[in-house]
Amino acid sequence: MTPVVIDTNVLLVANGSHQDVSDTCREACVSALLARQRSGMVAIDVENLILGEYLNKTHPNRPKGTGDAFLKWLLQNQFNASRVCRVPLTKTGPDRFVEFPDPLLEEQFDPPDRKFAAVANAHPAKPPIWQAADSKWLDWWPQLAAKGISVDFLCPADTAKFYAKKFSKRKVPAFPPRP
Repeated sequence: MTPVVIDTNVLLVANGSHQDVSDTCREACVSALLARQRSGMVAIDVENLILGEYLNKTHPNRPKGTGDAFLKWLLQNQFNASRVCRVPLTKTGPDRFVEFPDPLLEEQFDPPDRKFAAVANAHPAKPPIWQAADSKWLDWWPQLAAKGISVDFLCPADTAKFYAKKFSKRKVPAFPPRP
Protein backbone atom coordinates (compact mmCIF):
# COMPACT_ATOMS: atom_id res chain seq x y z
CA MET A 1 0.00 0.00 0.00
CA THR A 2 1.45 3.34 -1.06
CA PRO A 3 1.36 6.04 1.58
CA VAL A 4 0.64 9.73 1.01
CA VAL A 5 2.38 12.82 2.31
CA ILE A 6 -0.20 15.31 3.56
CA ASP A 7 0.40 19.06 3.53
CA THR A 8 -0.83 20.78 6.68
CA ASN A 9 -3.36 22.81 4.73
CA VAL A 10 -5.40 19.64 4.11
CA LEU A 11 -5.95 19.31 7.87
CA LEU A 12 -6.69 23.02 8.22
CA VAL A 13 -9.23 23.01 5.39
CA ALA A 14 -10.88 19.89 6.84
CA ASN A 15 -11.15 21.77 10.15
CA GLY A 16 -12.88 24.70 8.48
CA SER A 17 -9.93 26.96 9.35
CA HIS A 18 -9.58 28.38 5.84
CA GLN A 19 -12.52 30.76 5.44
CA ASP A 20 -12.10 31.32 1.70
CA VAL A 21 -12.34 27.72 0.49
CA SER A 22 -15.52 26.29 -0.95
CA ASP A 23 -17.70 23.74 0.80
CA THR A 24 -16.71 21.33 -1.98
CA CYS A 25 -13.04 21.76 -1.08
CA ARG A 26 -13.66 21.25 2.61
CA GLU A 27 -15.72 18.12 1.87
CA ALA A 28 -12.93 16.77 -0.36
CA CYS A 29 -10.36 17.21 2.41
CA VAL A 30 -12.64 15.70 5.06
CA SER A 31 -13.43 12.73 2.81
CA ALA A 32 -9.76 12.14 1.94
CA LEU A 33 -8.62 12.23 5.58
CA LEU A 34 -11.44 9.94 6.77
CA ALA A 35 -10.70 7.44 3.99
CA ARG A 36 -7.00 7.45 4.86
CA GLN A 37 -7.82 6.81 8.53
CA ARG A 38 -10.06 3.87 7.64
CA SER A 39 -7.57 2.18 5.35
CA GLY A 40 -4.39 3.74 4.18
CA MET A 41 -0.91 4.82 5.02
CA VAL A 42 0.69 8.17 5.70
CA ALA A 43 4.37 9.10 5.32
CA ILE A 44 5.95 11.48 7.83
CA ASP A 45 9.52 12.25 8.83
CA VAL A 46 11.37 10.56 11.70
CA GLU A 47 12.39 13.98 13.03
CA ASN A 48 8.69 14.90 13.55
CA LEU A 49 8.90 18.11 11.53
CA ILE A 50 5.56 17.34 9.89
CA LEU A 51 3.93 16.28 13.16
CA GLY A 52 5.34 19.39 14.82
CA GLU A 53 3.75 21.63 12.22
CA TYR A 54 0.43 19.77 12.50
CA LEU A 55 0.54 20.12 16.30
CA ASN A 56 1.31 23.83 16.02
CA LYS A 57 -1.69 24.49 13.80
CA THR A 58 -4.35 22.08 15.09
CA HIS A 59 -5.79 20.86 18.39
CA PRO A 60 -5.66 17.06 18.69
CA ASN A 61 -6.33 17.09 22.44
CA ARG A 62 -9.62 18.89 21.99
CA PRO A 63 -10.63 17.90 18.49
CA LYS A 64 -13.28 20.05 16.92
CA GLY A 65 -12.67 19.24 13.28
CA THR A 66 -11.74 16.35 11.04
CA GLY A 67 -8.16 17.65 10.75
CA ASP A 68 -7.79 17.63 14.54
CA ALA A 69 -9.23 14.11 14.74
CA PHE A 70 -6.92 12.95 11.94
CA LEU A 71 -3.90 14.28 13.81
CA LYS A 72 -5.02 12.50 16.98
CA TRP A 73 -5.29 9.27 14.95
CA LEU A 74 -1.86 9.89 13.41
CA LEU A 75 -0.29 10.46 16.83
CA GLN A 76 -1.84 7.23 18.10
CA ASN A 77 -0.58 5.31 15.04
CA GLN A 78 2.76 7.00 14.39
CA PHE A 79 4.71 3.86 15.31
CA ASN A 80 2.28 1.43 13.65
CA ALA A 81 4.28 0.48 10.55
CA SER A 82 1.18 -0.81 8.77
CA ARG A 83 -0.35 2.70 8.88
CA VAL A 84 2.53 5.20 9.10
CA CYS A 85 5.90 5.25 7.35
CA ARG A 86 8.52 7.23 9.20
CA VAL A 87 11.16 8.51 6.78
CA PRO A 88 14.53 9.88 7.92
CA LEU A 89 15.60 13.28 6.57
CA THR A 90 19.05 14.81 6.56
CA LYS A 91 19.02 18.53 7.35
CA THR A 92 21.63 20.71 5.67
CA GLY A 93 20.31 23.93 7.22
CA PRO A 94 17.03 25.43 8.38
CA ASP A 95 14.27 23.93 6.21
CA ARG A 96 16.85 22.39 3.84
CA PHE A 97 17.28 18.69 3.19
CA VAL A 98 19.61 16.39 1.30
CA GLU A 99 16.48 14.51 0.24
CA PHE A 100 14.82 17.50 -1.44
CA PRO A 101 14.32 16.30 -5.02
CA ASP A 102 15.69 19.29 -6.97
CA PRO A 103 18.26 21.76 -5.61
CA LEU A 104 17.19 24.50 -8.05
CA LEU A 105 13.54 24.09 -7.11
CA GLU A 106 14.43 24.15 -3.42
CA GLU A 107 15.41 27.82 -3.80
CA GLN A 108 11.88 28.67 -5.06
CA PHE A 109 10.02 26.54 -2.53
CA ASP A 110 8.49 28.01 0.61
CA PRO A 111 10.85 26.86 3.37
CA PRO A 112 8.10 25.28 5.55
CA ASP A 113 6.83 23.23 2.56
CA ARG A 114 10.21 21.69 1.72
CA LYS A 115 9.81 18.89 4.26
CA PHE A 116 6.80 17.48 2.39
CA ALA A 117 8.72 17.19 -0.88
CA ALA A 118 11.77 15.81 0.94
CA VAL A 119 9.70 13.07 2.65
CA ALA A 120 8.05 12.12 -0.64
CA ASN A 121 11.42 11.93 -2.36
CA ALA A 122 13.11 10.02 0.47
CA HIS A 123 10.45 7.29 0.54
CA PRO A 124 11.21 4.46 -1.92
CA ALA A 125 7.68 4.57 -3.40
CA LYS A 126 7.80 8.37 -3.91
CA PRO A 127 4.28 8.81 -2.50
CA PRO A 128 2.05 11.60 -3.76
CA ILE A 129 1.73 14.83 -1.82
CA TRP A 130 -1.83 15.85 -0.97
CA GLN A 131 -2.42 19.54 -1.41
CA ALA A 132 -5.63 21.38 -0.56
CA ALA A 133 -5.56 24.95 -1.83
CA ASP A 134 -2.00 26.32 -1.63
CA SER A 135 -1.71 27.76 -5.12
CA LYS A 136 2.09 28.03 -5.14
CA TRP A 137 2.26 24.25 -5.65
CA LEU A 138 0.86 24.82 -9.17
CA ASP A 139 4.23 26.30 -10.13
CA TRP A 140 6.16 23.50 -8.44
CA TRP A 141 4.39 20.29 -9.46
CA PRO A 142 5.96 19.93 -12.95
CA GLN A 143 9.51 19.94 -11.56
CA LEU A 144 8.48 17.53 -8.80
CA ALA A 145 6.83 15.27 -11.39
CA ALA A 146 10.08 15.26 -13.38
CA LYS A 147 11.69 13.75 -10.26
CA GLY A 148 8.94 11.13 -9.87
CA ILE A 149 6.85 12.92 -7.24
CA SER A 150 3.21 13.67 -7.89
CA VAL A 151 1.07 16.35 -6.29
CA ASP A 152 -2.59 15.50 -5.81
CA PHE A 153 -4.62 18.71 -5.72
CA LEU A 154 -7.73 17.87 -3.71
CA CYS A 155 -9.36 21.23 -4.52
CA PRO A 156 -8.41 22.21 -8.07
CA ALA A 157 -11.13 24.86 -8.51
CA ASP A 158 -10.17 26.61 -5.27
CA THR A 159 -6.46 26.32 -6.05
CA ALA A 160 -6.99 27.91 -9.48
CA LYS A 161 -9.08 30.71 -7.93
CA PHE A 162 -6.40 31.47 -5.32
CA TYR A 163 -3.62 31.35 -7.93
CA ALA A 164 -5.48 33.82 -10.18
CA LYS A 165 -5.98 36.17 -7.23
CA LYS A 166 -2.42 35.90 -5.87
CA PHE A 167 -0.64 36.00 -9.24
CA SER A 168 -3.08 38.13 -11.23
CA LYS A 169 -0.62 38.86 -14.03
CA ARG A 170 0.07 35.16 -14.70
CA LYS A 171 -2.00 32.54 -16.44
CA VAL A 172 -3.17 29.76 -14.11
CA PRO A 173 -0.88 26.77 -14.86
CA ALA A 174 -2.24 23.42 -15.90
CA PHE A 175 -2.95 20.85 -13.22
CA PRO A 176 -1.28 17.44 -13.25
CA PRO A 177 -3.32 14.55 -14.61
CA ARG A 178 -5.55 12.99 -11.95
CA PRO A 179 -4.36 9.57 -10.74
